[in-house]
This record gives sequence, C-alpha cells and structure tokens, in this order.
Amino acid sequence: MASKDRKPSLLLIAHGSRNKQANEDLFWLAEQLQNQGFELVEPAFLELAPPDIITAGRSCVSKGAVDVLMVPYFLAAGVHVREDLTEARDTLSKEFPDVTFRLAGHLGRHARMVDMVLARIDEAQNPAGD
Repeated sequence: MASKDRKPSLLLIAHGSRNKQANEDLFWLAEQLQNQGFELVEPAFLELAPPDIITAGRSCVSKGAVDVLMVPYFLAAGVHVREDLTEARDTLSKEFPDVTFRLAGHLGRHARMVDMVLARIDEAQNPAGD
C-alpha cells in the first residue's frame, strides 16, 4: 500500500476506439495527471486500441509500482465497469500478488459532472468571439 505522502500509480482505462483521435483524450488526461504530481500514469484500453489493460498493468509493475489505482474513464457502470474491469483487476492481482490493484469508481453520478455538462452547454450557447 502507498504511504500517505506517495501517490499511487494510475492505470487509466477507457473503452477504446478504432479512431486514433478518439483515443487521444486518454493520453491527454494521463499527461495532465502527471502534471498534477502522479509519477506513473499508464493509459489503457478495454478493447479496440493498444495498450490493453493487462499490458498497461504489467508496465506499471515493471516501472516499480506497488500500489496501482485503476481509474475507469467511463460514464456509466455498465458491464465493462461492473465485470470486465473487475476481472482485469483480479487477473493482475493474481499475476502480481505483491502489488495492490484497486479499482476506482467510474465518472458517472459524481457531483462535478453536472458542472461539466453545464460548462459545455454554456460553451455551445456562447461560442468564443460572440
């Protein structure tokens, strides 16, 4: 487990797309989180794009991670969040019993989600330069 003064390694997980541009948001987010002080941030995709979750989890371990927080970049707790990500966590935990893999909550009904949606509505109604 990480000490209180050391942040966990992050394994960011998105669904993945065949469209490379769609996947770039996750890489951008990983960079932003590193800028916030997380030393190790690995993006991963459930399907359709590399790296997959297991590969990225192994990468975390190979870089020295002992506490990995798996962060779903999903809006809803569908089958992927409830089953697939739990299965990936369990697979990594069995492969690396000395490393802690924890699964964070999906984005979903977080209080700040309303603020983000309102910001996008405001942007659409008041485009820059109007």
